[in-house]
Order: sequence, then structure tokens, then C-alpha cells
Amino acid sequence: MQSKATTVDAYLAELPEDRQKAIAKLRSVIKKNLPKGFKEGMGYGMMGWSVPHSIYPAGYHCNPKDPLPFIGLASQKNFIAVYHMGVYANPKLLKWFTEAHAKASPKKLDMGKSCMRYKRAEDIPYELIGELASKITPEEWIKTYESVFKDNRKKK
Repeated sequence: MQSKATTVDAYLAELPEDRQKAIAKLRSVIKKNLPKGFKEGMGYGMMGWSVPHSIYPAGYHCNPKDPLPFIGLASQKNFIAVYHMGVYANPKLLKWFTEAHAKASPKKLDMGKSCMRYKRAEDIPYELIGELASKITPEEWIKTYESVFKDNRKKK
């Protein structure tokens, strides 16, 4: 379910009320904790934060016209998704997050490579998501991205 919204406010406005509240709360906690330099915007039909071209002119290797994505929030049909590329790229961060999630939430973590899925807003560990958002600066993300994703594409 990709949105056609072009702004974060338009994206939020098209969500059902219960999802609006949860996504707005996630947005707030991420913005409060995210290191300076990431830019909020829309991409891939969802709202999120990326490293802007002003910091990383090369952009995203899949489409260099796009800024380098980092965190995304999406209201899917059956769940709210939090996408965090850092947990996909950094095994130590993934280990920290999965262990911290087990302590912060009574619900079992439903997770893909970079996607945490929450069927109910009350199951989202907002403070933990905020702490996760604080763990990587744009510069650290660029370094990780180049070593894990970009360089590996060249080797194939």
C-alpha cells in the first residue's frame, strides 16, 4: 500500500485516525532522538528520514536521484511498519535492538531485514524506537552504507 502523498502532512492526513495517532507519535519520538543531518520527507510511498544530497551527493545506489534512505514509517494494510536500515546493515545494532525489544515489549518481535511490524499501536515500544533512532549519525550511516551495500554491489 504505497501512498501517493508528496508531503508528510498529506501522508498523515490520509491515514485512519488510529494510525494517524500512532504514526504521529512515532514521528515525534524519532524527530526528538534522531541526530542532526537527516532530512524528513516522502520516499517509496512512505514518510521517512534520509541523508540529503547536500551531505551525500551520490544518493542511493538503486536510484542516485533519491537521497540515501535511513528510517521509514508506513501504515500497511495489517500493521504499522518501522523500517530502519541500520539494523539491517549492522549485526551489533540488530543484536542490541532484538534484546532490548524483548525487555521493552511483552509481544514477540515481528521483524524482516529492516522492518519491524506492529499490528496494534499499543504494542509499539515508542521509547525504544526513539533510542534506536539516536544510535547512528548521518556520517556513520554513510560509512556503514558504503561498506555494506554500495561496495558489495561492485564485487558481484
